Amino acid sequence: MAEKLMLEVVTPQKAVVSEAVDTVVAPGSEGEFGALKGHTTFLTSLKMGTLRYKNDSGKEQLLFINGGFAEVLPDKVTILAESAERNQDIDVVRAQAAKERAEQRLANRAAGIDLLRAELALRRAIHRLKVASVSK
Repeated sequence: MAEKLMLEVVTPQKAVVSEAVDTVVAPGSEGEFGALKGHTTFLTSLKMGTLRYKNDSGKEQLLFINGGFAEVLPDKVTILAESAERNQDIDVVRAQAAKERAEQRLANRAAGIDLLRAELALRRAIHRLKVASVSK
C-alpha cells in the first residue's frame, strides 16, 4: 500500500476535506502542481480552478476552488480557500443561473456595471459547472 498524504481543505465557513489521499493536483497561481507523500515543502497562492485528489477508492475526487493558498509539506497538503465545493455539492441550477446573469451583464454593458466583477462571476460559474459535470 502506498504511503498516504493528509489533505486538508478549509474555507472561512468550514472544513471541506480532511482525509488521507494518494495524490493531490491543485490550480497554483503559476500553474497546476501535483503532490505526493514526501514532496518538497513549499507555499503558493491558488487561482480559481479544480482541485483533484485520489483517495482509497482509487476514484478521482474533484472540488471547485475559488482562489486561496496551499501549503505543501512532506506528509500534508493544506488548502486555505476563499470557497470550495465538492462536485456533488454544486447546485447546477444556481450555477447556470449565475452564468446567464453574468453573460447578460457583460453583453449589455450597462452604465455603472462593474465589468471585472461580472467577468469573475462568469469564470466562477463556468468552473463550477465544469466540475459539477464530472460523474458524481
